[in-house]
Amino acid sequence: MTESVESTTRTAGKDRYTISEVAALTGLTAHTLRWYERIGLMPHVDRSHTGQRRFTARDLDWLEFVGKLRLTGMPVADMVRYAELVREGAHTHAQRRALLEATRRDVRSRIAELQSTLAVLDVKIDHYGTICGGTSP
Repeated sequence: MTESVESTTRTAGKDRYTISEVAALTGLTAHTLRWYERIGLMPHVDRSHTGQRRFTARDLDWLEFVGKLRLTGMPVADMVRYAELVREGAHTHAQRRALLEATRRDVRSRIAELQSTLAVLDVKIDHYGTICGGTSP
């Protein structure tokens, strides 16, 4: 996977991580990491000669990006589709962009809803501040 965002805090000079190390670095469980791999959200993860998963710094970058997608509320099926498009190569740039643009529209809509909700809360809090003699934060 070539999509990358800010690097996760890692051990300097290290480029192979066990599933427990990745879990500690990302906050994801080992079960979730295995599931991501099984559903195609993660690229193929290399294995040691004993069969233990060995994640790379690139895998950590990808997981960080997936975490951002999760925060947007993007459905898992869309995240998997995005991952498939990345694996298919550069000829899918337009499709990837379209998926991200649709997600951005959804995020902006949710932000607007939350701002409207916050405004209602502010009015109510100000009202109670006035009648209770307190001040608003």
